Amino acid sequence: MKVMIRKNHEGVLSVYVAKKDLEEPIVAMELATMWGGSVTLANGWQLALPALAADTALPITVDVRRIGETQGP
Repeated sequence: MKVMIRKNHEGVLSVYVAKKDLEEPIVAMELATMWGGSVTLANGWQLALPALAADTALPITVDVRRIGETQGP
């Protein structure tokens, strides 16, 4: 799914999912550089991020995979 990752003026990272009209702050990161690891959002979602350079400019739209999402039959 496509999401936008951005940082606000206070330095808080957040994820915006346009299809769900959802914006949630990132509360935990698997890797300090964020990219190539997973992040946890305030609503409990876990997202696997693509491997990008640590100095990637924000905001950026990336394709992520939701971890632990149950698949239908």
